[in-house]
Amino acid sequence: MPATALDHLPRPPCAELLGWRLLDARPADGWVRIGFEGRPEFLNPAGYIQGGLLAAMLDDTMGPAVFIHTEGALYTASIDFNVSFMAPASPGPLFGEGQVVRLGKSIGFVEARLLDPAGDLIARATSSVRLIPAAKALGGPS
Repeated sequence: MPATALDHLPRPPCAELLGWRLLDARPADGWVRIGFEGRPEFLNPAGYIQGGLLAAMLDDTMGPAVFIHTEGALYTASIDFNVSFMAPASPGPLFGEGQVVRLGKSIGFVEARLLDPAGDLIARATSSVRLIPAAKALGGPS
């Protein structure tokens, strides 16, 4: 896997909770593949991973796609976030694939898919995001 702008950032608590790990990236294409762990603590009463946690996984796939694509220059803040749930997710590994669709001067468009280990589509999302200089968003000098 190529080196990415994420290599030098500490993993935030939300990523730790979700079992987030970068599996593959094509920075020039704005594409990432992220692994997640669907923990038993994430289950709803029916025994499947609760939808809000699946949405968090999708969100935590799209932002890194932009960050890696811009070589760490831009951070995202969601403007809107649309999720379609296709199938229930069982506990265990899940895989997010994020893609930058288009970046403008201050707004970007991204999408993601969440897959189970067999490659079946669990959920998909699209998001419009505000593009923020990473140094400002992450607390460094602007």
